Amino acid sequence: MAYSFFSEGSNSNRRKFPSKYSILPILENDTANWFPNLSDESGDFKRLKRTTSVGEFIENNASSGSITRAKSTSSLSKLQFRDHIWTYSQRYLAAEAVEEAAAAIIRSEDGEKEEKSNEDGMKLVQQLISCAEAVACRDKSHASFLLSELRANALVFGSSFQRVASCFVQGLADRLALVQPLGTVGYGMSKMNIVESGLERNDEALRLVYEICPHIQFGHFVANSSILEAFEGESSVHVVDLGMTLGLPHGYQWRRLIQSLVKRTRPLPRLRITGIGPCAKKLQSIGNELEAYAQSLGLSLEFSVVESNLDNLKPEQIKALPGEVLVVNSILQLHCVVKESRGALNSVLQIIHELSPKVLVLVEQDSSHNGPFFLGRFMEALHYYSAIFDSLDAMLPKYDTKRAKMEQLYFGEEIKNIVSCEGPARIERHERVDQWRRRMSRAGFQPAQLKMLTQARRWLNNINATEGYTVVEEKGCLVMGWKSKPIVAASCWKC
Repeated sequence: MAYSFFSEGSNSNRRKFPSKYSILPILENDTANWFPNLSDESGDFKRLKRTTSVGEFIENNASSGSITRAKSTSSLSKLQFRDHIWTYSQRYLAAEAVEEAAAAIIRSEDGEKEEKSNEDGMKLVQQLISCAEAVACRDKSHASFLLSELRANALVFGSSFQRVASCFVQGLADRLALVQPLGTVGYGMSKMNIVESGLERNDEALRLVYEICPHIQFGHFVANSSILEAFEGESSVHVVDLGMTLGLPHGYQWRRLIQSLVKRTRPLPRLRITGIGPCAKKLQSIGNELEAYAQSLGLSLEFSVVESNLDNLKPEQIKALPGEVLVVNSILQLHCVVKESRGALNSVLQIIHELSPKVLVLVEQDSSHNGPFFLGRFMEALHYYSAIFDSLDAMLPKYDTKRAKMEQLYFGEEIKNIVSCEGPARIERHERVDQWRRRMSRAGFQPAQLKMLTQARRWLNNINATEGYTVVEEKGCLVMGWKSKPIVAASCWKC
């Protein structure tokens, strides 16, 4: 339908409109669309919407006599009609100008907020590092002053860096409390029980970390895939689980393994699982659930418990049967027995080596939190946990209590152990995958290449992980990271 503001042959009465508005539609007949009023009673402008037809507009305004059909005797002259159109055009442009100005103000305010946030973040980083230096130098006065400032800025429900800073502040405060006067050697002993400091985490926080973060699930996926490959075609199989993944309830990892064995193998193998950990009652409860679950699927499962810390594990405690294929599973466990002397770790690895497992699956945090110098560990941990808190920021709302529980009761406990503890009390001794390669090689293990990068990436996509998580292959290992920062690494080893 053609539109024109002017009737044919009325060039003499035409007004000169700026070329910018020459594309505006001009009414010619009854069926054209009309422009509604652009302002409300308060005078605030609205966006123009060509939704009301001429007929509807006339019908709605007939009683006021403001507009009638063009062919009636009371119709507006074409010049008056053009005046109305020009007026509405000006109102439309004015409304657009107001909106653009408001948007510019908002953008300016957002930019100022972002710039201020960046400045506050940099100041918080500098204060944290200065405080760590003061604590390392045993300058209690200066460290206490900085801690008081940090407590005011490191908020539990603030930005991701404010939240991670709150955990480091608590760790620094705990470490400062153990600092001996200048001239003495070492630190005072922590009142915290060594086991409670790292192994006894809040059960709900651990469950939330497992369900919401893909870190532990990634380890379980890689481990189960490797174990299934090792069990292929075998009739009697045995899994030795170091730590039972921190005592996660219900045996999530082994439920999935049982499901896969039932689906993939015929005839069904005889499965044994040996759980090693300090709390026999808790592990046996998990084992009872697993046995009932396996029986419901027609799989024979025998579960046994070895009540022991890895430090005190003895070879005779693990019962291997002739003819069975044995695998060892370690999810976030072996770093707890890495000590300054390396004796405890070497002892555990020697026991495992004597079992001659077909495969040992090792999943560990991929970061260097076991260096000899406090400040180096502090900076590594700050970088590592900042990435984790940033990922939580992308997954959960700001005031979500689930996120607070994970950060304060799980990751926060790890941070405090790394920052505040020394000697036997410091059990969160995470190391990079390169260091683990050297340790495993010295213990007589050979690397088994993990060739499942495509499957791992498909798995990550299937669980709908938050955008930003990545999986890469590094020298036969699989590494999960957050925006290029490594988080956990999975590797396989054979004797």
